Amino acid sequence: MARDATSSVFCYADTTLRKDTQNDAILRFVDDWKARTGDLPGELVFDSRFTTYANLAELTRHGINFITLRRRHAALLQQIYTLEPEAWTPTRLSNIGRAYRNPSVAEQTVKLRNYPQDVRQLFVKHLGHDKPTVLITNQMERTASQLIDRYARRMIIENVISDAIDFFHMDALSSAVPMRINADVQLTVMASILYRLMGVRVGEGYETAEARRIYRDLGRQSGKITIGQDDILVQIRSRAKAGYLIAAGYPELRQKIPWLGHKTLRIQFARHA
Repeated sequence: MARDATSSVFCYADTTLRKDTQNDAILRFVDDWKARTGDLPGELVFDSRFTTYANLAELTRHGINFITLRRRHAALLQQIYTLEPEAWTPTRLSNIGRAYRNPSVAEQTVKLRNYPQDVRQLFVKHLGHDKPTVLITNQMERTASQLIDRYARRMIIENVISDAIDFFHMDALSSAVPMRINADVQLTVMASILYRLMGVRVGEGYETAEARRIYRDLGRQSGKITIGQDDILVQIRSRAKAGYLIAAGYPELRQKIPWLGHKTLRIQFARHA
């Protein structure tokens, strides 16, 4: 799954990945993004299992910035552990929990097989792992703290996936049939986007709230749906926080639904519904 850093929603999911195809996953995402938006992504932060050094070279050839983990093989760890103390520089992060806000970093430029240029390699200690984190990137101008901060934001997706599991029950898919699994995951992506759009529209701190909180505070309502010849009327019982929905303009909503005969959706709030 991929998450857009700006909108904070899942923007891509692929349930067809297998061990023999996962190395090309990042290029498949790039192709999908280009097909949907007309542009290449500006920056990608991803797991090392989804690419190869040759594919990293392909990203660079297209002008796409990347940050990814490097596998910590024994020789690399030995190199890290033998670095002199003065090789490490304390840095301060802003987009991570207080406990891990002050890691130490050592960096170098290295050559990788099947990658024609030098890449920047960062060793990061005290980032919440037993072993140092190893990052590689083609971004040579940004500061080390900016790069680590940017990578740390990727870890937020784990919380979003946890929300998808707990709230959308993504770990309890309806079938073992691949087509149905794909449909379940795509519906989860759509639902995540819809909850985020609702949170952004309502505001008042809901812009970044998890889906479960938005549902609990704003969506868990009793009411009545009346389907008429030309419209669909949703009458919702007014609760304590219905004022947020009213202030967000939902009573004035007049949304035509193309797949329901272009009927117009209307929402009313009442004490009894």
